Amino acid sequence: MHLLLTDQPGGKLLLLGNEAITRGALEAGTAVSAAYPGTPSSEIANSLYHLSMEKDSPLYFEFSTNEKVAMEVAAAASAAGLRSLTCMKHVGLNVASDVLMTLAYVGTRGGMVIVTADDPSMHSSQNEQDNRIYARFAGLPMLEPTSPQEAKDMTIAAFEISETLELPVIIRTTTRTSHVRGPVELGALPARKKPEGSFERDPGRWVPVPAVARTRHKILLDRLSKSGELANSSPYNKITGTGPLGIVASGVGACYVADALHDLDCHEDVTFLRLGFSFPQPENLLLDFLKKVKKVLVVEELEPFQEDAIKIIAHENSLNINILGKGTGHFSRLYEYDPLKVKSVIADILGIDMKLPDIPDIPELPTLPLRPPSLCQGCPHRETYNAVKQALRELDLEDKAIYPTDIGCYTLGLLPPVRMADYLLCMGSSVGSSAGFSVSTSQTIVSFIGDSTFFHSGISSLANAVHNQHRFCLVILDNSTTAMTGHQPNPGIKLRPPGYDKPRIAIEDVVRACGVKTVRKINPYKKDQAVNTFKEVLAQDGLSVVIAEAPCILYLKRVGGKK
Repeated sequence: MHLLLTDQPGGKLLLLGNEAITRGALEAGTAVSAAYPGTPSSEIANSLYHLSMEKDSPLYFEFSTNEKVAMEVAAAASAAGLRSLTCMKHVGLNVASDVLMTLAYVGTRGGMVIVTADDPSMHSSQNEQDNRIYARFAGLPMLEPTSPQEAKDMTIAAFEISETLELPVIIRTTTRTSHVRGPVELGALPARKKPEGSFERDPGRWVPVPAVARTRHKILLDRLSKSGELANSSPYNKITGTGPLGIVASGVGACYVADALHDLDCHEDVTFLRLGFSFPQPENLLLDFLKKVKKVLVVEELEPFQEDAIKIIAHENSLNINILGKGTGHFSRLYEYDPLKVKSVIADILGIDMKLPDIPDIPELPTLPLRPPSLCQGCPHRETYNAVKQALRELDLEDKAIYPTDIGCYTLGLLPPVRMADYLLCMGSSVGSSAGFSVSTSQTIVSFIGDSTFFHSGISSLANAVHNQHRFCLVILDNSTTAMTGHQPNPGIKLRPPGYDKPRIAIEDVVRACGVKTVRKINPYKKDQAVNTFKEVLAQDGLSVVIAEAPCILYLKRVGGKK
Protein backbone atom coordinates (compact mmCIF):
# COMPACT_ATOMS: atom_id res chain seq x y z
CA MET A 1 0.00 0.00 0.00
CA HIS A 2 1.20 3.50 -0.84
CA LEU A 3 2.44 5.52 2.15
CA LEU A 4 -0.02 8.33 1.40
CA LEU A 5 -2.93 5.91 1.83
CA THR A 6 -2.09 5.49 5.53
CA ASP A 7 -5.51 5.62 7.18
CA GLN A 8 -4.64 6.76 10.71
CA PRO A 9 -6.46 10.03 11.51
CA GLY A 10 -4.42 11.96 14.06
CA GLY A 11 -1.24 10.09 13.16
CA LYS A 12 1.72 11.79 11.54
CA LEU A 13 3.88 11.20 8.48
CA LEU A 14 7.12 12.90 7.47
CA LEU A 15 6.22 14.29 4.03
CA LEU A 16 7.57 16.56 1.33
CA GLY A 17 5.49 19.65 0.69
CA ASN A 18 4.47 18.11 -2.64
CA GLU A 19 3.48 14.84 -0.97
CA ALA A 20 1.44 16.80 1.58
CA ILE A 21 -0.50 18.45 -1.25
CA THR A 22 -1.24 15.00 -2.64
CA ARG A 23 -2.42 13.79 0.77
CA GLY A 24 -4.64 16.86 1.06
CA ALA A 25 -6.13 16.07 -2.33
CA LEU A 26 -6.88 12.52 -1.16
CA GLU A 27 -8.51 13.68 2.07
CA ALA A 28 -10.57 16.20 0.08
CA GLY A 29 -11.93 13.43 -2.14
CA THR A 30 -10.28 14.41 -5.41
CA ALA A 31 -11.67 12.21 -8.16
CA VAL A 32 -9.79 13.36 -11.28
CA SER A 33 -6.30 14.76 -11.68
CA ALA A 34 -4.05 15.40 -14.65
CA ALA A 35 -0.59 16.88 -15.11
CA TYR A 36 2.48 17.22 -17.27
CA PRO A 37 5.60 16.67 -15.12
CA GLY A 38 7.77 19.64 -14.24
CA THR A 39 10.18 20.28 -11.39
CA PRO A 40 9.59 21.48 -8.67
CA SER A 41 6.03 20.10 -8.88
CA SER A 42 6.88 16.59 -10.10
CA GLU A 43 6.33 14.64 -6.88
CA ILE A 44 2.66 15.65 -6.81
CA ALA A 45 2.00 14.07 -10.20
CA ASN A 46 4.25 11.09 -9.49
CA SER A 47 2.39 10.33 -6.26
CA LEU A 48 -1.02 10.73 -7.89
CA TYR A 49 0.05 8.41 -10.70
CA HIS A 50 1.14 5.66 -8.31
CA LEU A 51 -1.98 6.12 -6.18
CA SER A 52 -4.18 5.76 -9.25
CA MET A 53 -2.44 2.45 -10.04
CA GLU A 54 -3.37 0.99 -6.66
CA LYS A 55 -5.93 -1.82 -6.78
CA ASP A 56 -9.54 -0.54 -6.70
CA SER A 57 -8.33 3.07 -6.62
CA PRO A 58 -11.19 5.60 -6.95
CA LEU A 59 -8.73 8.19 -8.28
CA TYR A 60 -8.29 8.86 -12.00
CA PHE A 61 -4.93 10.32 -12.95
CA GLU A 62 -3.26 10.90 -16.29
CA PHE A 63 0.02 12.27 -17.52
CA SER A 64 -1.39 14.55 -20.21
CA THR A 65 0.59 15.54 -23.30
CA ASN A 66 1.00 19.09 -21.95
CA GLU A 67 -0.25 21.43 -19.23
CA LYS A 68 -2.99 22.94 -21.40
CA VAL A 69 -4.53 19.54 -21.96
CA ALA A 70 -4.14 18.65 -18.26
CA MET A 71 -6.03 21.77 -17.21
CA GLU A 72 -8.77 21.08 -19.75
CA VAL A 73 -9.18 17.54 -18.38
CA ALA A 74 -9.42 18.80 -14.80
CA ALA A 75 -11.78 21.65 -15.77
CA ALA A 76 -14.20 19.33 -17.54
CA ALA A 77 -14.22 16.95 -14.57
CA SER A 78 -15.07 19.89 -12.33
CA ALA A 79 -17.84 20.98 -14.70
CA ALA A 80 -19.26 17.47 -14.30
CA GLY A 81 -19.37 18.04 -10.54
CA LEU A 82 -16.23 16.12 -9.47
CA ARG A 83 -13.33 17.48 -7.46
CA SER A 84 -10.25 17.78 -9.65
CA LEU A 85 -6.63 18.90 -9.48
CA THR A 86 -3.91 19.81 -11.92
CA CYS A 87 -0.31 20.67 -11.09
CA MET A 88 2.62 22.10 -13.03
CA LYS A 89 5.82 24.08 -12.72
CA HIS A 90 5.62 27.84 -13.17
CA VAL A 91 6.38 27.91 -16.91
CA GLY A 92 3.79 25.17 -17.39
CA LEU A 93 1.12 27.69 -16.45
CA ASN A 94 2.18 29.70 -19.50
CA VAL A 95 1.20 26.72 -21.65
CA ALA A 96 -2.12 26.40 -19.81
CA SER A 97 -2.83 30.13 -19.61
CA ASP A 98 -5.19 30.13 -22.60
CA VAL A 99 -7.40 27.72 -20.66
CA LEU A 100 -6.90 29.52 -17.35
CA MET A 101 -8.12 32.93 -18.48
CA THR A 102 -11.43 31.66 -19.85
CA LEU A 103 -11.87 29.03 -17.13
CA ALA A 104 -12.00 31.94 -14.68
CA TYR A 105 -15.02 33.23 -16.63
CA VAL A 106 -16.99 29.98 -16.95
CA GLY A 107 -16.01 28.85 -13.46
CA THR A 108 -16.35 25.43 -11.89
CA ARG A 109 -18.86 23.14 -10.15
CA GLY A 110 -16.86 20.54 -8.29
CA GLY A 111 -13.89 22.01 -6.44
CA MET A 112 -10.85 22.52 -8.67
CA VAL A 113 -7.29 23.21 -7.51
CA ILE A 114 -4.42 24.41 -9.71
CA VAL A 115 -0.97 23.96 -8.19
CA THR A 116 1.78 26.10 -9.69
CA ALA A 117 5.33 25.59 -8.39
CA ASP A 118 7.64 28.58 -8.88
CA ASP A 119 11.41 28.23 -9.05
CA PRO A 120 13.27 31.27 -7.63
CA SER A 121 16.98 31.10 -8.53
CA MET A 122 16.07 28.79 -11.44
CA HIS A 123 17.36 25.54 -9.96
CA SER A 124 15.75 23.64 -12.86
CA SER A 125 14.12 26.28 -15.05
CA GLN A 126 14.80 28.77 -17.83
CA ASN A 127 13.26 31.74 -16.01
CA GLU A 128 12.06 32.70 -12.53
CA GLN A 129 8.71 34.29 -13.34
CA ASP A 130 6.42 35.03 -10.40
CA ASN A 131 3.12 33.22 -10.94
CA ARG A 132 1.33 35.21 -8.24
CA ILE A 133 0.78 37.63 -11.11
CA TYR A 134 -1.33 34.98 -12.85
CA ALA A 135 -3.73 35.02 -9.89
CA ARG A 136 -4.23 38.74 -10.35
CA PHE A 137 -4.27 38.43 -14.15
CA ALA A 138 -7.00 35.78 -14.14
CA GLY A 139 -8.82 37.12 -11.06
CA LEU A 140 -8.55 33.86 -9.11
CA PRO A 141 -8.01 33.26 -5.38
CA MET A 142 -4.56 32.05 -4.34
CA LEU A 143 -3.14 30.31 -1.28
CA GLU A 144 0.56 30.03 -0.35
CA PRO A 145 1.66 27.41 2.21
CA THR A 146 4.73 27.75 4.40
CA SER A 147 5.08 24.12 5.53
CA PRO A 148 4.01 20.60 4.56
CA GLN A 149 1.26 20.72 7.21
CA GLU A 150 -0.11 23.91 5.70
CA ALA A 151 0.28 22.47 2.21
CA LYS A 152 -2.04 19.62 3.14
CA ASP A 153 -4.51 21.80 5.04
CA MET A 154 -4.59 24.50 2.38
CA THR A 155 -5.27 21.93 -0.35
CA ILE A 156 -8.38 20.80 1.51
CA ALA A 157 -9.39 24.42 2.14
CA ALA A 158 -8.78 25.29 -1.53
CA PHE A 159 -11.37 22.74 -2.65
CA GLU A 160 -13.90 24.19 -0.20
CA ILE A 161 -13.19 27.77 -1.31
CA SER A 162 -13.46 26.67 -4.95
CA GLU A 163 -16.93 25.23 -4.36
CA THR A 164 -18.02 28.29 -2.38
CA LEU A 165 -16.97 30.68 -5.16
CA GLU A 166 -17.42 28.31 -8.13
CA LEU A 167 -13.92 29.25 -9.23
CA PRO A 168 -10.68 27.29 -9.52
CA VAL A 169 -8.25 28.09 -6.69
CA ILE A 170 -4.50 28.46 -7.22
CA ILE A 171 -2.04 27.00 -4.71
CA ARG A 172 1.33 28.60 -5.31
CA THR A 173 4.47 26.97 -3.95
CA THR A 174 8.16 27.53 -4.56
CA THR A 175 11.05 25.08 -4.74
CA ARG A 176 11.70 25.35 -1.00
CA THR A 177 8.09 24.74 0.05
CA SER A 178 7.70 21.97 -2.53
CA HIS A 179 10.77 20.07 -1.37
CA VAL A 180 10.93 20.78 2.35
CA ARG A 181 10.09 17.75 4.50
CA GLY A 182 8.16 17.99 7.74
CA PRO A 183 5.63 16.26 10.00
CA VAL A 184 2.05 16.24 8.73
CA GLU A 185 -0.92 15.28 10.88
CA LEU A 186 -3.28 13.06 8.96
CA GLY A 187 -6.99 13.51 8.60
CA ALA A 188 -9.58 10.93 7.60
CA LEU A 189 -9.64 9.47 4.11
CA PRO A 190 -13.01 9.25 2.36
CA ALA A 191 -14.49 5.89 1.42
CA ARG A 192 -12.74 4.28 -1.55
CA LYS A 193 -15.71 4.61 -3.86
CA LYS A 194 -15.28 5.79 -7.43
CA PRO A 195 -17.58 8.82 -7.91
CA GLU A 196 -19.43 9.49 -11.12
CA GLY A 197 -20.04 13.02 -12.37
CA SER A 198 -22.89 14.37 -14.44
CA PHE A 199 -22.66 17.37 -16.73
CA GLU A 200 -25.69 19.64 -16.99
CA ARG A 201 -25.99 21.52 -20.26
CA ASP A 202 -25.99 25.29 -19.88
CA PRO A 203 -24.59 27.03 -22.98
CA GLY A 204 -25.20 30.40 -21.36
CA ARG A 205 -22.45 29.52 -18.92
CA TRP A 206 -20.16 26.92 -20.44
CA VAL A 207 -19.83 28.27 -23.99
CA PRO A 208 -18.21 31.73 -23.73
CA VAL A 209 -19.08 33.28 -27.05
CA PRO A 210 -18.82 37.09 -26.71
CA ALA A 211 -22.36 37.63 -25.41
CA VAL A 212 -21.86 34.95 -22.75
CA ALA A 213 -18.34 36.07 -21.87
CA ARG A 214 -19.51 39.64 -21.20
CA THR A 215 -21.95 38.32 -18.62
CA ARG A 216 -19.45 35.90 -17.11
CA HIS A 217 -16.80 38.60 -16.69
CA LYS A 218 -19.12 40.54 -14.39
CA ILE A 219 -19.81 37.36 -12.43
CA LEU A 220 -16.06 36.78 -12.08
CA LEU A 221 -15.53 40.29 -10.67
CA ASP A 222 -18.39 39.81 -8.20
CA ARG A 223 -16.88 36.52 -7.05
CA LEU A 224 -13.45 38.11 -6.79
CA SER A 225 -14.94 40.67 -4.42
CA LYS A 226 -16.43 37.84 -2.34
CA SER A 227 -13.04 36.14 -2.42
CA GLY A 228 -11.54 39.28 -0.87
CA GLU A 229 -14.02 38.97 2.01
CA LEU A 230 -12.91 35.36 2.55
CA ALA A 231 -9.28 36.50 2.59
CA ASN A 232 -10.02 39.09 5.29
CA SER A 233 -11.37 36.41 7.63
CA SER A 234 -9.07 33.54 6.58
CA PRO A 235 -7.29 31.68 9.40
CA TYR A 236 -4.28 31.51 7.08
CA ASN A 237 -3.75 35.28 7.42
CA LYS A 238 -2.33 35.78 10.91
CA ILE A 239 -1.08 38.80 12.84
CA THR A 240 1.24 38.29 15.82
CA GLY A 241 3.01 40.83 18.01
CA THR A 242 2.39 44.54 18.63
CA GLY A 243 5.74 46.18 17.85
CA PRO A 244 6.22 49.37 15.78
CA LEU A 245 7.89 47.58 12.83
CA GLY A 246 5.38 45.76 10.68
CA ILE A 247 6.61 42.81 8.62
CA VAL A 248 4.54 41.18 5.89
CA ALA A 249 5.59 37.85 4.37
CA SER A 250 4.21 34.70 2.79
CA GLY A 251 5.48 31.28 1.77
CA VAL A 252 9.07 30.43 2.62
CA GLY A 253 9.77 34.13 3.32
CA ALA A 254 7.45 33.89 6.33
CA CYS A 255 9.54 30.99 7.65
CA TYR A 256 12.71 33.06 7.34
CA VAL A 257 11.06 35.97 9.16
CA ALA A 258 9.91 33.68 12.00
CA ASP A 259 13.47 32.34 12.37
CA ALA A 260 14.90 35.86 12.36
CA LEU A 261 12.52 37.10 15.07
CA HIS A 262 13.50 34.14 17.24
CA ASP A 263 17.25 34.46 16.63
CA LEU A 264 17.28 38.24 17.14
CA ASP A 265 14.91 38.03 20.14
CA CYS A 266 12.96 41.01 18.79
CA HIS A 267 9.33 39.86 18.97
CA GLU A 268 8.41 42.90 21.08
CA ASP A 269 9.65 45.23 18.31
CA VAL A 270 7.64 43.64 15.48
CA THR A 271 4.06 43.15 14.36
CA PHE A 272 4.16 40.22 11.95
CA LEU A 273 1.48 39.62 9.30
CA ARG A 274 1.82 36.23 7.63
CA LEU A 275 -0.27 35.98 4.47
CA GLY A 276 -1.46 32.51 3.52
CA PHE A 277 -4.60 33.51 1.58
CA SER A 278 -2.50 35.96 -0.38
CA PHE A 279 -4.77 36.98 -3.27
CA PRO A 280 -7.02 38.85 -3.35
CA GLN A 281 -5.18 40.87 -0.77
CA PRO A 282 -7.14 41.05 2.52
CA GLU A 283 -7.54 44.82 2.28
CA ASN A 284 -9.41 45.35 5.57
CA LEU A 285 -6.87 43.26 7.47
CA LEU A 286 -3.97 45.06 5.79
CA LEU A 287 -5.45 48.47 6.52
CA ASP A 288 -5.92 47.59 10.18
CA PHE A 289 -2.34 46.28 10.25
CA LEU A 290 -0.92 49.45 8.64
CA LYS A 291 -2.66 51.66 11.18
CA LYS A 292 -0.94 49.84 14.06
CA VAL A 293 2.69 50.17 12.89
CA LYS A 294 5.13 52.96 12.13
CA LYS A 295 6.82 51.39 9.10
CA VAL A 296 6.50 48.18 7.13
CA LEU A 297 8.99 45.69 5.68
CA VAL A 298 7.70 43.37 2.96
CA VAL A 299 9.62 40.11 2.60
CA GLU A 300 8.79 38.34 -0.67
CA GLU A 301 10.93 36.66 -3.30
CA LEU A 302 10.80 37.73 -6.96
CA GLU A 303 8.33 40.54 -7.83
CA PRO A 304 7.04 43.28 -5.45
CA PHE A 305 3.58 41.71 -5.62
CA GLN A 306 2.44 42.41 -2.05
CA GLU A 307 4.68 45.46 -1.69
CA ASP A 308 2.93 47.30 -4.53
CA ALA A 309 -0.52 46.30 -3.25
CA ILE A 310 0.31 47.58 0.24
CA LYS A 311 1.58 50.86 -1.18
CA ILE A 312 -1.74 51.33 -2.99
CA ILE A 313 -3.76 50.61 0.15
CA ALA A 314 -1.65 53.06 2.16
CA HIS A 315 -1.97 55.76 -0.49
CA GLU A 316 -5.72 55.35 -0.95
CA ASN A 317 -6.22 55.66 2.81
CA SER A 318 -3.86 58.66 3.21
CA LEU A 319 -1.45 56.76 5.45
CA ASN A 320 1.98 58.35 5.54
CA ILE A 321 4.03 55.26 6.28
CA ASN A 322 7.37 54.01 5.00
CA ILE A 323 7.04 50.74 3.12
CA LEU A 324 10.39 49.01 2.81
CA GLY A 325 11.33 46.17 0.49
CA LYS A 326 12.45 46.00 -3.10
CA GLY A 327 11.62 49.61 -3.85
CA THR A 328 13.99 50.80 -1.10
CA GLY A 329 16.78 48.39 -1.99
CA HIS A 330 16.42 46.22 1.12
CA PHE A 331 15.67 43.21 -1.06
CA SER A 332 16.29 42.25 -4.68
CA ARG A 333 13.91 41.03 -7.39
CA LEU A 334 16.61 38.48 -8.26
CA TYR A 335 16.85 34.91 -7.00
CA GLU A 336 15.65 33.25 -3.82
CA TYR A 337 16.36 34.53 -0.32
CA ASP A 338 17.90 32.70 2.63
CA PRO A 339 17.52 32.99 6.42
CA LEU A 340 20.74 34.99 6.89
CA LYS A 341 19.76 37.57 4.26
CA VAL A 342 16.34 38.14 5.83
CA LYS A 343 17.78 38.24 9.33
CA SER A 344 20.43 40.79 8.29
CA VAL A 345 17.82 43.13 6.80
CA ILE A 346 15.59 42.97 9.87
CA ALA A 347 18.57 43.51 12.20
CA ASP A 348 19.69 46.52 10.17
CA ILE A 349 16.23 48.14 10.28
CA LEU A 350 15.91 47.54 14.05
CA GLY A 351 19.49 48.70 14.74
CA ILE A 352 20.49 45.36 16.19
CA ASP A 353 24.19 44.51 16.11
CA MET A 354 23.94 41.05 14.61
CA LYS A 355 26.88 38.75 15.08
CA LEU A 356 27.55 36.73 11.96
CA PRO A 357 28.19 33.03 12.49
CA ASP A 358 31.84 32.03 12.72
CA ILE A 359 33.24 30.36 9.64
CA PRO A 360 35.34 27.40 10.76
CA ASP A 361 38.98 27.56 9.71
CA ILE A 362 39.88 24.18 8.22
CA PRO A 363 43.00 24.82 6.14
CA GLU A 364 43.58 21.12 5.47
CA LEU A 365 40.20 20.81 3.72
CA PRO A 366 40.77 20.87 -0.06
CA THR A 367 38.66 23.02 -2.35
CA LEU A 368 35.77 20.97 -3.65
CA PRO A 369 35.77 20.59 -7.43
CA LEU A 370 32.85 21.95 -9.40
CA ARG A 371 30.34 19.32 -10.47
CA PRO A 372 28.18 20.76 -13.25
CA PRO A 373 25.28 18.65 -14.51
CA SER A 374 26.08 16.40 -17.43
CA LEU A 375 24.62 13.67 -19.59
CA CYS A 376 24.97 10.28 -17.95
CA GLN A 377 27.81 8.03 -19.07
CA GLY A 378 26.49 5.81 -21.82
CA CYS A 379 23.44 8.05 -22.43
CA PRO A 380 22.08 7.47 -25.96
CA HIS A 381 21.84 11.23 -26.45
CA ARG A 382 25.65 11.43 -26.23
CA GLU A 383 25.97 8.91 -29.06
CA THR A 384 23.43 10.78 -31.19
CA TYR A 385 25.35 14.04 -30.75
CA ASN A 386 28.60 12.28 -31.67
CA ALA A 387 27.05 10.82 -34.82
CA VAL A 388 25.67 14.21 -35.93
CA LYS A 389 29.00 15.88 -35.26
CA GLN A 390 30.96 13.28 -37.23
CA ALA A 391 28.53 13.43 -40.16
CA LEU A 392 28.77 17.22 -40.32
CA ARG A 393 32.54 17.03 -40.11
CA GLU A 394 32.76 14.56 -43.01
CA LEU A 395 30.42 16.80 -45.06
CA ASP A 396 32.54 19.85 -44.16
CA LEU A 397 29.49 21.52 -42.60
CA GLU A 398 30.41 21.50 -38.90
CA ASP A 399 31.51 25.13 -38.77
CA LYS A 400 28.35 26.29 -40.56
CA ALA A 401 25.77 24.51 -38.39
CA ILE A 402 23.19 25.92 -35.97
CA TYR A 403 21.80 23.70 -33.20
CA PRO A 404 18.40 24.81 -31.88
CA THR A 405 17.59 22.68 -28.83
CA ASP A 406 14.75 22.06 -26.42
CA ILE A 407 13.78 21.32 -22.80
CA GLY A 408 15.00 18.00 -21.40
CA CYS A 409 18.13 16.04 -20.46
CA TYR A 410 19.57 16.76 -23.90
CA THR A 411 19.68 20.49 -23.11
CA LEU A 412 22.94 19.51 -21.40
CA GLY A 413 24.33 19.16 -24.93
CA LEU A 414 25.15 22.81 -24.31
CA LEU A 415 28.16 21.81 -22.22
CA PRO A 416 31.57 20.53 -23.28
CA PRO A 417 32.58 18.25 -24.81
CA VAL A 418 29.34 18.15 -26.83
CA ARG A 419 28.65 21.88 -27.34
CA MET A 420 25.63 21.34 -29.60
CA ALA A 421 22.96 23.64 -28.19
CA ASP A 422 22.79 27.14 -29.66
CA TYR A 423 19.27 28.47 -29.14
CA LEU A 424 16.47 27.69 -26.69
CA LEU A 425 13.26 29.42 -25.64
CA CYS A 426 10.73 26.96 -24.24
CA MET A 427 9.15 23.53 -24.66
CA GLY A 428 8.89 22.78 -28.38
CA SER A 429 10.82 25.84 -29.50
CA SER A 430 13.52 23.82 -31.28
CA VAL A 431 11.14 23.15 -34.17
CA GLY A 432 9.66 26.62 -34.49
CA SER A 433 13.00 28.39 -34.13
CA SER A 434 14.52 26.08 -36.75
CA ALA A 435 11.86 27.31 -39.15
CA GLY A 436 12.87 30.88 -38.37
CA PHE A 437 16.55 30.15 -38.93
CA SER A 438 15.77 28.39 -42.20
CA VAL A 439 14.26 31.55 -43.72
CA SER A 440 16.88 33.84 -42.16
CA THR A 441 20.18 32.10 -42.94
CA SER A 442 21.79 29.71 -45.39
CA GLN A 443 23.43 27.77 -42.56
CA THR A 444 22.87 24.07 -41.91
CA ILE A 445 20.28 23.61 -39.15
CA VAL A 446 20.15 20.52 -36.95
CA SER A 447 17.65 20.76 -34.11
CA PHE A 448 17.03 18.44 -31.16
CA ILE A 449 13.83 17.59 -29.30
CA GLY A 450 12.95 14.78 -26.88
CA ASP A 451 10.11 12.29 -27.29
CA SER A 452 7.99 13.71 -24.46
CA THR A 453 8.64 17.28 -25.57
CA PHE A 454 7.70 16.36 -29.13
CA PHE A 455 4.27 15.23 -27.95
CA HIS A 456 4.04 18.24 -25.60
CA SER A 457 4.47 20.96 -28.21
CA GLY A 458 6.51 19.84 -31.20
CA ILE A 459 3.82 18.36 -33.43
CA SER A 460 2.06 21.60 -34.41
CA SER A 461 5.42 23.26 -35.16
CA LEU A 462 6.41 20.33 -37.35
CA ALA A 463 3.14 20.62 -39.30
CA ASN A 464 3.95 24.30 -39.76
CA ALA A 465 7.43 23.44 -41.04
CA VAL A 466 6.01 21.01 -43.61
CA HIS A 467 3.32 23.40 -44.79
CA ASN A 468 5.72 26.33 -45.17
CA GLN A 469 8.51 24.22 -46.68
CA HIS A 470 11.17 24.98 -44.10
CA ARG A 471 14.65 23.54 -44.39
CA PHE A 472 16.27 21.75 -41.45
CA CYS A 473 16.97 18.36 -39.90
CA LEU A 474 14.97 17.62 -36.76
CA VAL A 475 16.46 14.95 -34.49
CA ILE A 476 13.87 13.40 -32.15
CA LEU A 477 15.71 11.88 -29.21
CA ASP A 478 13.41 9.03 -28.23
CA ASN A 479 14.61 7.49 -24.95
CA SER A 480 11.19 5.97 -24.12
CA THR A 481 10.50 8.14 -21.07
CA THR A 482 10.27 11.68 -19.71
CA ALA A 483 13.69 11.37 -18.16
CA MET A 484 14.65 14.72 -16.65
CA THR A 485 11.61 15.00 -14.37
CA GLY A 486 11.70 11.44 -13.05
CA HIS A 487 10.89 8.88 -15.76
CA GLN A 488 7.19 9.58 -16.29
CA PRO A 489 5.47 7.87 -19.25
CA ASN A 490 4.50 9.63 -22.48
CA PRO A 491 2.38 8.50 -25.44
CA GLY A 492 5.34 7.16 -27.45
CA ILE A 493 7.08 4.87 -24.96
CA LYS A 494 8.06 1.33 -25.89
CA LEU A 495 9.62 0.41 -22.54
CA ARG A 496 6.61 0.52 -20.21
CA PRO A 497 6.40 0.71 -16.41
CA PRO A 498 4.57 -2.15 -14.66
CA GLY A 499 0.80 -1.95 -15.06
CA TYR A 500 0.91 0.78 -17.71
CA ASP A 501 -1.42 -0.47 -20.44
CA LYS A 502 -2.29 2.65 -22.43
CA PRO A 503 -1.89 2.45 -26.22
CA ARG A 504 1.36 3.58 -27.79
CA ILE A 505 1.46 6.29 -30.43
CA ALA A 506 4.51 5.71 -32.64
CA ILE A 507 6.47 8.91 -33.23
CA GLU A 508 7.34 7.80 -36.77
CA ASP A 509 3.64 7.51 -37.62
CA VAL A 510 2.97 11.02 -36.27
CA VAL A 511 5.89 12.50 -38.21
CA ARG A 512 4.77 10.89 -41.47
CA ALA A 513 1.17 11.96 -40.83
CA CYS A 514 2.42 15.56 -40.58
CA GLY A 515 3.64 15.20 -44.15
CA VAL A 516 7.39 14.76 -43.66
CA LYS A 517 8.79 12.81 -46.63
CA THR A 518 12.30 12.10 -45.38
CA VAL A 519 12.02 10.13 -42.13
CA ARG A 520 14.75 7.85 -40.79
CA LYS A 521 15.18 5.82 -37.61
CA ILE A 522 18.53 5.03 -36.03
CA ASN A 523 19.95 3.22 -33.05
CA PRO A 524 22.53 5.76 -31.85
CA TYR A 525 24.71 2.98 -30.42
CA LYS A 526 25.23 1.62 -33.95
CA LYS A 527 27.62 4.41 -34.79
CA ASP A 528 28.51 3.71 -38.44
CA GLN A 529 24.86 3.32 -39.46
CA ALA A 530 23.91 6.44 -37.52
CA VAL A 531 26.66 8.54 -39.11
CA ASN A 532 25.74 7.36 -42.60
CA THR A 533 22.07 8.17 -42.01
CA PHE A 534 22.90 11.69 -40.90
CA LYS A 535 25.23 12.19 -43.87
CA GLU A 536 22.42 11.14 -46.18
CA VAL A 537 19.78 13.51 -44.79
CA LEU A 538 22.13 16.44 -44.19
CA ALA A 539 23.28 16.34 -47.80
CA GLN A 540 19.70 17.07 -48.86
CA ASP A 541 18.17 20.53 -49.02
CA GLY A 542 14.81 20.24 -47.31
CA LEU A 543 13.03 19.05 -44.18
CA SER A 544 14.06 15.75 -42.66
CA VAL A 545 13.40 13.97 -39.37
CA VAL A 546 15.72 11.43 -37.75
CA ILE A 547 14.34 9.48 -34.80
CA ALA A 548 17.18 8.33 -32.53
CA GLU A 549 15.58 5.46 -30.64
CA ALA A 550 17.30 3.97 -27.57
CA PRO A 551 16.05 3.87 -23.97
CA CYS A 552 17.44 6.03 -21.17
CA ILE A 553 20.05 3.83 -19.49
CA LEU A 554 18.82 4.67 -15.98
CA TYR A 555 15.22 3.93 -16.95
CA LEU A 556 16.28 0.70 -18.67
CA LYS A 557 17.96 -0.46 -15.48
CA ARG A 558 15.00 0.56 -13.34
CA VAL A 559 12.19 -0.87 -15.48
CA GLY A 560 13.90 -3.40 -17.71
CA GLY A 561 16.24 -4.73 -15.03
CA LYS A 562 19.25 -4.46 -17.34
CA LYS A 563 22.70 -3.14 -16.46
